[in-house]
Amino acid sequence: MGLMEWLGRLLRGGPPEVRRAGPADIRRPGGAARAGGQTGLGLMELSRRLGAPISQLQAIDVEYTEFTIPKRSGGRRTILAPSRPLKDLQRRILRRLLGRLRSHPAATGFERGRSIVTNARRHVGSAVVLRMDVREFFASTEASRVRAYFEAIGWGSEAVYLLSRWCTADGGLPQGAPTSPRLSNLVNYRLDARLSGLARAIGATYTRYADDITFSFPTEDREAIHAAIRMTKKILGECGYRLHTKKKLTIRRRHQRQEVTGLVVNDRVALPRETRRRLRAVAHRLARGREATLTPRQLAGWTALMRMVEGQADG
Repeated sequence: MGLMEWLGRLLRGGPPEVRRAGPADIRRPGGAARAGGQTGLGLMELSRRLGAPISQLQAIDVEYTEFTIPKRSGGRRTILAPSRPLKDLQRRILRRLLGRLRSHPAATGFERGRSIVTNARRHVGSAVVLRMDVREFFASTEASRVRAYFEAIGWGSEAVYLLSRWCTADGGLPQGAPTSPRLSNLVNYRLDARLSGLARAIGATYTRYADDITFSFPTEDREAIHAAIRMTKKILGECGYRLHTKKKLTIRRRHQRQEVTGLVVNDRVALPRETRRRLRAVAHRLARGREATLTPRQLAGWTALMRMVEGQADG
């Protein structure tokens, strides 16, 4: 199948093998109508799995505290922190309902056994690395898609209503809720499948770490690079997302420093050289009892990250 035919089929919703892959196509277990005419798993099953009476769960107020934190790239990021009872419930949903569900292998963020190193390692030694960033990723993951996902995996309408109420806010996923990162991967299984299909069609490798999308290419192929950008915008748009198209869209060749999720991938996965130098300087100052730009606890965190990178760099 030629490149242009592949791209045309992706525009129409993806080739057959991609369309079958995602949870949007999963049949509801036990499709026959249950008591009261409801199809799907009901409130009794939801109560059993969450380990509490429905009346007790329904009594939990859906409350968030809104605040902002600085972004590393500039500007402010809005955080919606759930109240303690709601956060405890969301953690229970995460463990008991979402923990064993399948995300796409290309989704490397917030998944057990995957990390920024896993994400970066797939792009090592590439001729070209293309990085794109999704605007307001969590907030743009629409509540309607979350509801559709819960329906697709078998929950009935009453349970879907409650689960969506507990896991969404202001029409999207609240950044700050324990359930949001995992749900963002589960809901976007088909998105990742389509972008992976696009990557295969143009001879590239695709991964996504939250809102950070990466394609890498074994050779310099301008047509393939432009196709990746154009088609990614199209596919994301169909899911309600928009790309940052200026500062956060980068194309790096072998003669430039290629970074993926903050790690250099030109020859092997590593922290940037200036970061390693800074950490050595901080460690030296702290060892001599002098003030440094990091506290001992912060340095310990960075050191643990550096060891993780070094330990996982070669797979």
